[in-house]
Amino acid sequence: MDWRDTGILLATRKHGETDVILEVFTPERGRHAGVLRGGTSRRMAPHLQPGTQLDLQWRARLADHMGSFSAEPIRSRSAQAMGDRLSLAGLNAVLSLLCAALPEREAHPRLYQRSEQLLDLLGQTDIWPLAYLNWEMALLEALGFRLDLSQCAATGATEDLIYVSPKSARAVSGKGAGDWADRMLPLPPVMRGEGDAEDSEILIALGTTGYFLDRHLAPQLPGGTLPAARGVFLDRLSRQIIRA
Repeated sequence: MDWRDTGILLATRKHGETDVILEVFTPERGRHAGVLRGGTSRRMAPHLQPGTQLDLQWRARLADHMGSFSAEPIRSRSAQAMGDRLSLAGLNAVLSLLCAALPEREAHPRLYQRSEQLLDLLGQTDIWPLAYLNWEMALLEALGFRLDLSQCAATGATEDLIYVSPKSARAVSGKGAGDWADRMLPLPPVMRGEGDAEDSEILIALGTTGYFLDRHLAPQLPGGTLPAARGVFLDRLSRQIIRA
């Protein structure tokens, strides 16, 4: 059994004295692991930074075996990430959520494309928070929990949409919320692609997406909590807003 694909390096862990296990995200094979022989060598180790784009070939005797990789770097993203604390925190958040959320060997080509595009924007701190928010909404959709923000769940109205229902993940208008307004989640205009997309508004929106990640993803994870890296990213974004 063998295949070849491009992929984003999600994580590595040492395997024996000289080898490493790569965990990658590819468009056709999803999240996939395999052994890279000699991965700790001076030639390969510098290229195995999280977020690196790799040309991958996987081989195994049987399809359900872990198998082994050969890998060649296509492009590194470490320089963009290391040059800025927010970018580094964002990179770690994306990779940790992908590791936690994606079933092994299940293809998600649309999410892969969105992830690759997002990581290619690292270092562009003026637009990265908005791109990250859109990516997190795409992650929810890929997991089967799409937010429907097109019209009010209660009245069908398309105006005055200021809430999200925590139960249905659908938009709710001020009028439609009625006495239940205090139980609703905020729906900042940025989540509907409207307004100026200020970082402070994006942070509020990430509170809403975070609710659904907590509700639908976290219970499936060890400890029942989201990866700590997401919280670190939100903290960095909050600090950037305060300094602005």
